[in-house]
Amino acid sequence: MKELAGKHIVLGLTGGIACYKSAELCRLLIKAGAVVQVVMTSAAEQFITPITMQALSQRPVALSQWDAREANNMAHINLTRQADACLIAPCSADFIAKLAQGRADDLLSLMCLARPIDKVPLLIAPAMNREMWSHPTTRRHLAQVAQDGAVVLGVGCGEQACGESGDGRMLEPQELLDELIALFQPKVLAGQKVLVTAGPTYEAIDPVRGITNLSSGKMGFAIARAAREAGADVTLVAGPVSLASPYGVQRVNVRSASDMLQAVIQRVDDASIFIATAAVADWRAAQASDQKIKKDGSGQTPQLSFVENPDILATVAQSPRGQSRALFCVGFAAESHDLQANAQAKRLRKGVPLLVGNIGPATFGQDDNALLLVDESGAHELARDDKLTLARKLIANIADRIQARG
Repeated sequence: MKELAGKHIVLGLTGGIACYKSAELCRLLIKAGAVVQVVMTSAAEQFITPITMQALSQRPVALSQWDAREANNMAHINLTRQADACLIAPCSADFIAKLAQGRADDLLSLMCLARPIDKVPLLIAPAMNREMWSHPTTRRHLAQVAQDGAVVLGVGCGEQACGESGDGRMLEPQELLDELIALFQPKVLAGQKVLVTAGPTYEAIDPVRGITNLSSGKMGFAIARAAREAGADVTLVAGPVSLASPYGVQRVNVRSASDMLQAVIQRVDDASIFIATAAVADWRAAQASDQKIKKDGSGQTPQLSFVENPDILATVAQSPRGQSRALFCVGFAAESHDLQANAQAKRLRKGVPLLVGNIGPATFGQDDNALLLVDESGAHELARDDKLTLARKLIANIADRIQARG
């Protein structure tokens, strides 16, 4: 899926060891369908060569405002007139200071100042030593740059090239790509707070065995990402899955259905939208053994008894906030057959305005899915597609419903 097809991106590089990440970022941008024009400062050339960036971008790298290849000698004007966005990655402390003060003594700073500010968004990905990052001067400059309209992206935390450890690392290339893709998504949930559950739950029978299911969590994680792209503040309560958290989404890891219910109850009062995507186990062992249950050679199976797990969606939907217009609840139903009938029955039983049905065996662990949106008026199908595309369509549908409610 070429999510940046038709987009012209100016990728600026300033001085910093994080320039090595910019090569991979450029490759990812090209793979996503973007046309990439690289602009480098002289300091950036000390860390990575223009030849490398030209090979990856498939375009000559712009280095100087005095470039004679420009017919009008105005590279700082020409570079952004066809651009859809400018991304400075890495953006050094020195370059942040230039932006804050409006200085323009090289091609990249000239270009940032001369870009059509209302048409070409500027994103900066800071990268510097942890002391530089926390210095009051840097904080003031970052605040000024943000006030002037730039999108200041976050930083990573970890080992730094200097040998120290802390905040200040440039975000990873995939995170920066995701942020750029999110920039172009409609902000239909701006101001909303979304709580999403995702993945399976695990109900212990003994220390090494338990009840679970084949849910991978991919659909729920895609929904969390899509909601954040749409401008929402998103919290993701995730069962035991091995998936990377969508950037900018607060993640809470849980294991059992009881854990998930507790995590949801603690956070749902702050939410305006609750999307219960998780495949919660219906039952758990009435009494989990604290030691492994072993065979005794008799051929007799252990006698296990089960109790029903709490119904998280019904608990939230039937709460005072769920019954009011303060919280919009969306449920999911993973069925094996008779999808529409079972989904509609579940919607009525749970008491939610929208229930999303899918065939579990056909989607668990897969990268694509097909959804059936069921409400009081009937059912509407979202044809099979990759899960992120479906998540964006679902988020747009939820936004329309909330707007229609007034």
